[in-house]
This record gives sequence, structure tokens and C-alpha cells, in this order.
Amino acid sequence: MSEPRHIMVAYLDPQEKLDEFKEITRWLRESRIKEAITHQTPVYKTLIKEFWDSASVVEIDGKEIIHGQVNKLNMDVSAEVLNTVLQLSDNPDASYSVPIMCQRGCLLRMKCENDILGGQINKAWLPLRYKFLLLILIQCLSNRRGGYDMASNDLVGLMVALVLNRLFCISKYIFANMKEYLEEQMSMNVQHPNLPKADNDILKIDAMLEHSLNIFRGVAAKRYTESTHPRKMFGALTNKDYVAPTNDKWRHDDSQSDDEEPKLKKMIEDKFSRKKLKIFL
Repeated sequence: MSEPRHIMVAYLDPQEKLDEFKEITRWLRESRIKEAITHQTPVYKTLIKEFWDSASVVEIDGKEIIHGQVNKLNMDVSAEVLNTVLQLSDNPDASYSVPIMCQRGCLLRMKCENDILGGQINKAWLPLRYKFLLLILIQCLSNRRGGYDMASNDLVGLMVALVLNRLFCISKYIFANMKEYLEEQMSMNVQHPNLPKADNDILKIDAMLEHSLNIFRGVAAKRYTESTHPRKMFGALTNKDYVAPTNDKWRHDDSQSDDEEPKLKKMIEDKFSRKKLKIFL
């Protein structure tokens, strides 16, 4: 079973008491991942275990599903079910990955510090608001079983897709990770709401509080030195009608922001040699 801090419910500061977070929490409250990161439902350990003990991946009409049984009742989890239950508004034809070059360029635009070319990104390397966004994804939507700071390329890809308003099928992403997480229990509840359940069988799910954000803000300040006026957020975080750049870019050609591509290419050359540059392009 996942431990509580990896199946958390996000706190999105609905009264906007914390000025430093209000832009990002406001965006999250209006985003398509709101239901997935804030919905609270009882999760019963015995039912989850019984489902996964019997689960197998099968293909029906060309689509993969995870099929299992609970109390001799059939349970099917698919990207389509997750999309419906979590209200993700996914385009089923969209991909669930973002090219590495686009990810790394977008991280530079966020002013991410440290080695962005490795296999994982530490949320401590980001300014406060982007750090908080990545924290939410790690603790509410990732398949991690240990650690609370590092994000895989796949998870960073999800963050970048949200920031750039790229087509990205989150339900496929969740399904691909085969998560032992809230989504499966929610799917069970929708299909068979009268399954027998015991209160002492509930898996603990932690919920963030306003206090959590205050602690997070204090820790973040020790790890990343923000500019006096924090750099403005960009992309869909500030403009709900933002159109994603084409050709896997992270900025529009006519953008007034700095062009990170020369810096990124230099970083790749310095670390991997010029021969490896084509891997990223």
C-alpha cells in the first residue's frame, strides 16, 4: 500500500489567505486536475488488495483495461473510466508524454536551478509557485512509493504540459502507471456503491492544511533564493486561453521572454558532448 504522504489531498487556499500562493492555487482550483487532487473518498485496504490480487491487464475492442474482482463482482479500470471519475476532460487521442528537450527548456524558463539534464528533478530547484505545483503532482498524482522531493521525467512532462496547455492525456498517464491509488477505489464506488466496508479498514489519506503551506513556504525559502520580485508565471498558469507552442517548443517565437534554447544546447554539449545533442533535439 502507498503510505499516506503519497496519496494526499491538496489544500488550495480557497480564501486566498497566503499571498505567495494565490496565483498558483487559484489556477489549480480552476484546472482540469482539481477533482483528481482534491476529491476525498474512503479507501478500503481490503478491497484494494482483493482487486489487485485478482487483477490482470486484458484487451477488449482494442483497448486495454485492468480487470479484477472484489467480492466476486467484476471491476474494470481503464483510461476512459479514470477520465470520467476524475473529471479530467482528456482528449483520448492525445499523448501522455512530453519530449525531454521541451521539458528542459520549460524548466529553464521557470528558472529551475541545478542539473536539469538528469533522470529526475528535485522540486527544491524551482521557485516557490512552480515548486508547489510539482509538490501537488508528486503527492497527489504520482506513483512514487518513497521520497517526496524527486520527480521523474514522466511527471515533469505532466507539469510542463499543464503549464504550456499542451494536449496531454492524464488518464492514460495514470493508467500506464497502474497506480494503487484513490482512482481505483473511486472507480469501484461508482460501479458498485454497496460493497461491504468496515471503518477500521480505511486506508489513511492525509489532507494538506493551511498550516502545510506555511511550513512549505518556510522550507522553500531556505532552499531557493527568489528574486525580489518573483518572476511572473507564464503559459496557461496566467492565461486560460494560452495556446501551446508548436513543434514541441516551450515558448512562442515572438515571446518577449528570454530564449533558453542556446543555454540549453550549451548545457547538453558540456555534459554529454556535441554528439549527444541530437538525442535531445
